Amino acid sequence: MNKADRALELFSNNFNCSQAVFAAFAPELGIDEKLALMLGTSFGGGARNGEMCGAVSGALMVLGAKYGHYNSSDDEQKGRAYAITSEFTRRFKEANGSLVCRELLGYDLSKPDEMTCIKEKGLFGEICPKMVKSAVEILESVLADFE
Repeated sequence: MNKADRALELFSNNFNCSQAVFAAFAPELGIDEKLALMLGTSFGGGARNGEMCGAVSGALMVLGAKYGHYNSSDDEQKGRAYAITSEFTRRFKEANGSLVCRELLGYDLSKPDEMTCIKEKGLFGEICPKMVKSAVEILESVLADFE
């Protein structure tokens, strides 16, 4: 099963977009899937505030795990990590029009009346899987370009 399919399977099994994207890459990163799911929990729905799309957050966690800066004096590593992050977010925004959950959904899930509209219109089932798939595919492309 490819990573996009695995992420969509996780999403369809009641995990949020951030969890789905991050956990799909966990084995490749040497991270336990359970830990990846736990770490991604709070980022779904734009951190439950309609902010940065959870699929984007999940992808950024993958990039951090693979290329993250951990030595305070290694400016080259830090610069490379930031460049890769910028490239991913540029491509995602170009493909989807925004990085922001409430803009992608057209409603702000942090507002109860708008959350009702999201649910009534089935937007979590319509929009979010597209964002999960897009994030995984763009992430794979960026990873291939920076290998």
